[in-house]
Amino acid sequence: MTAGLHVTVDGPPDAPVLLLGSSLGTTGAMWQPQVAALTERYRVVRYDHLGHGGSVVPAGPYTIDLLGRKVLRLLDALGVARVHYAGLSLGGMVGMWLAAHAGERIDRLALLCTSASLGPAEGWRARAATVRAGRLDSIADAIVERWFTPAFAARNPDTVAGYRSMLVSTPAAGYAGCCEAIAAMDLRPDLAAVRAPTLVIGAADDPATPPEQAAAIAERIPSARLVVLDGAAHLANVERPEAVARLLAAHLDPEGVVPR
Repeated sequence: MTAGLHVTVDGPPDAPVLLLGSSLGTTGAMWQPQVAALTERYRVVRYDHLGHGGSVVPAGPYTIDLLGRKVLRLLDALGVARVHYAGLSLGGMVGMWLAAHAGERIDRLALLCTSASLGPAEGWRARAATVRAGRLDSIADAIVERWFTPAFAARNPDTVAGYRSMLVSTPAAGYAGCCEAIAAMDLRPDLAAVRAPTLVIGAADDPATPPEQAAAIAERIPSARLVVLDGAAHLANVERPEAVARLLAAHLDPEGVVPR
C-alpha cells in the first residue's frame, strides 16, 4: 500500500508510467485484460480507489476532489512527476479531475465509459444507503447486468461471476462513500481546462454511462477524440479487450507500434 492506496505495478521499471483507474465496485484487477499489451511499452500502475480492494477505508462520504488528491499523494509517494492516465467509469471521473486540477502531472489522458455528471443524485444516495445497511449483495445482480451485454454474459458466465465477486467484496463504507462522491460530482465546468491530449471511449450498449455521455465529454475537452465501441456495455475493456488495448496504445504513443 502506498499513500493509503493499494497498487499493482507491472512492466519495465524504466518505462513511462501509465496509471490505470478502475470502475466503482472493482479493483485494479479490472484492467487485467490489457496488462500484457500495455506492459510492452509502459510501467503499468493499477491502483484501487479509496475504500476499494486493498486501499484504506475511511468513513464517507467521499468527494471526487478527495479521490483525486489521494492519487496525487500516491504519485508523490511513488516519486513519479508525470504519467499517462486511463480510467474507466469512476476511474475516468478521477482522471478528468486530475487533468483539470493537476494538469502538469498528466501527459496523455484516456477516459472510458464515464461521465462528467451522472445524476440523479438521489439515486446514488439511495444506493449508498442500501450498501451501508449491508445489502450490497441484494443489488449486485442488477449492477453487474449493466456491466456486460447479455450475449457476453451468456458466453462467459465464469468471467461475469468473477466480476460480481469483486463487486460484493468491496467494503461497504468505501462503495457507499464513492456513490456519494458521484452524487455530488459535476465536472462539466472543469473540462475546458484539460490540456492533455484526450481519447474518450464510449460503448454502444452501455446503459450506465451511455455514448451520449462520452460525446458530451469530448465536446467540452479541447481537441478530444471520441470513439464508440460496438458490442460492449459498461466494462468495455473486458468485452472488447483487444480493441481497447489497441486504442490505448495508439493514443498514448501515436508514433509507436500498435499491438495487434
